[in-house]
Amino acid sequence: MLLYIAEKPSLGRAIAAALPGPYQKGQGWIRCGKGSEAATVSWCIGHLLEPAEPASYNPAWKTWRKHDLPMFPDTWQVTPKDSVRQQLNALESLIRQADTIVHAGDPDREGQLLVDEVIRYFGTQAPVKRILINDLTPAAVAKAIQQPRDNLEFRRLSHSALARQRADWLYGINLTRFYTLNYQQQGQQGVYSVGRVQTPVLGLVVERDNTIEHFDPKPYFRIEARFKAQEEEADQQVFKAKWLPDEQFQDHLDEENRLLDRATAEHIAASVHSRPGTVVDSRFRDRPEAPPLPFSLSALQIEAGRLFRMGAKDVLDIAQNLYERHQLITYPRSDSRYLPEGHYAQREQVTGAIARVAPDLADACSKADFRRKTAAWNDKKVDAHHAIIPTSRAVANGKLSEAEQRIYGLISRYYLMQFSADAIHREGRLTVRISEHRFRATETAVLTPGWKSLELKLRDSNKETEKSPLPRLDKGEPVFCEDSAVSERKTQPPQHFTDATLLSAMTNIARFVTDPELRKTLRETDGLGTEATRANIIDTLFKRDYLCRDSRHIRATDKGKVLINALPESVSKPDRTAVWEATLDGIRRGEDDPRKFLEALKEEIRQFVGGSVGAAASRQQSTAPNCPKCRSPMTERDGKFGHFFACTRYPDCRGTRPIEDATPEDGTEQKPIPCPHCFSPMVRRKGTKGWFWGCSNFPACRQTLDDDDGKPATRLRKST
Repeated sequence: MLLYIAEKPSLGRAIAAALPGPYQKGQGWIRCGKGSEAATVSWCIGHLLEPAEPASYNPAWKTWRKHDLPMFPDTWQVTPKDSVRQQLNALESLIRQADTIVHAGDPDREGQLLVDEVIRYFGTQAPVKRILINDLTPAAVAKAIQQPRDNLEFRRLSHSALARQRADWLYGINLTRFYTLNYQQQGQQGVYSVGRVQTPVLGLVVERDNTIEHFDPKPYFRIEARFKAQEEEADQQVFKAKWLPDEQFQDHLDEENRLLDRATAEHIAASVHSRPGTVVDSRFRDRPEAPPLPFSLSALQIEAGRLFRMGAKDVLDIAQNLYERHQLITYPRSDSRYLPEGHYAQREQVTGAIARVAPDLADACSKADFRRKTAAWNDKKVDAHHAIIPTSRAVANGKLSEAEQRIYGLISRYYLMQFSADAIHREGRLTVRISEHRFRATETAVLTPGWKSLELKLRDSNKETEKSPLPRLDKGEPVFCEDSAVSERKTQPPQHFTDATLLSAMTNIARFVTDPELRKTLRETDGLGTEATRANIIDTLFKRDYLCRDSRHIRATDKGKVLINALPESVSKPDRTAVWEATLDGIRRGEDDPRKFLEALKEEIRQFVGGSVGAAASRQQSTAPNCPKCRSPMTERDGKFGHFFACTRYPDCRGTRPIEDATPEDGTEQKPIPCPHCFSPMVRRKGTKGWFWGCSNFPACRQTLDDDDGKPATRLRKST
């Protein structure tokens, strides 16, 4: 018997529909065809098995007690989920009868694991094939069925998912119990859950809230001058330009080159008023802009959150419904924004379907240029997934809700953009010099909208005032400053996170990391979480009372702030968690060993919760200094030259210090002092003029403080 095992019933029904009849339905299966050509289709309902609870390994672990920590299973176990046990029993019977099994899980890490674990749980000698289905339309499913591959080709994907599952168990259960028990000793109620992804996400929100709460607005000054071309027919040749900061005023500029001194600003404005100048740079061009790529899930969630203020989980649920129930879009949990080159042949059918499902886009569909082929079609950029696009199905299974229409329309617009002309931007720049000062004027306008005519815009963006075009002056032409003025502005704190910006932060986590090498590594990964899990992670933080909503903004609750403030940075910061995700991807590629990954994680957990070395760890924490490189806690280690202090962020940070250096001169024995600008820890350094305190985020942040007898002074350090 040939047995297909799908990830969910909807996929199972789609596979059965693509196989020849007749059809016989049973409890949890569909038999297709007859005789030697017969096949049976069954399915999982998500994960049918789950990691065993601690009590399954040791009855004593059922009770939460500190002296049982850390808990490391000797042999890993999984247990059936009670809610889907009937389906698991059906699969057991079918697997035992099967001559060949076809794995039809979703084409991602979790989809690979959830079918593999069922096959492994029951055991079979039958060969296992693998099919990858991104699109539930009959033609796409039939094509995938004709292209089976050996399931062994995907074993590393399964190893990666299994390592993730076991890492989550080890990390989450041990740290959640440890911190919950700590808080219970302090009289607190409830569970303080800790997770390898959810906790750094909470840390991002807490840090943003703290930055806003403690933000001290500073005044800065902008100088603007009005210039006129010195020509006989120059009545319309008037333009405004802003002063460009210069190194000679470095003492009065902040790290973003904003002028902080009013007297200096007024002096500059007065010195250029009614003075002649010269155009020293003139650049004008028409710049083409190619259309954006089709959506990945995160890109869709971010754009829908920005335009429609939809939550990430809502967008995922709607997209999943459009995929499973209506079969109007391709697989939504995709991390890719590229399309297979073979999909290009379906462009006319897909566009025709869009015109019928979304009549408001019918005109755009009729104008599509099918001769155009953008960079979106690229086989080299497509792995298990491809971008989310509409299918060739032209009828929904029932009426679409308003939210479904919005998401379908948004996905369709980005697909149609691939057959629209480039947008043409007219850009201009004039740089004027008067004496020692330079001023710059810029111009940008859309000359030809092209694909931008399909772009949805917020109402607020329409309020932007149109800029007058710049005069077409050449380099070397004389100008005259008719007027100059100084305006005072205030520095602004960052905005609280929204669903869209928090998703963007999780996706582009590298910008929240200070270590240059680590930042480089993170740019090559998917960030915090995966396309399929980010929405659920945010939703979980709300359910556990760590986050709350303030209108459209997301803020941390007191419970969330208390937890993050108690955690070491290596738990609450995104650095290490994102590196783990990169390691899991390395396991998928066969470049990393899952066993070494889990052993390293166990060692980290031992350090977090103490374990058998709890007393020694406590003594170390009370005497060990902070790392001289990143100010994270240090721990005592044994090397070939004896004991020494090492950074707990190793191998991400390789800071060390001799044991005998009990009171280091660089001040790292003290509690970390936050940078006044970016809140990274300050580090004591020795320069040509003696000791000073510099931001550990250097060179991204160049904030310095004077040294006051071994401690950072409250005043900023004078520039040298």
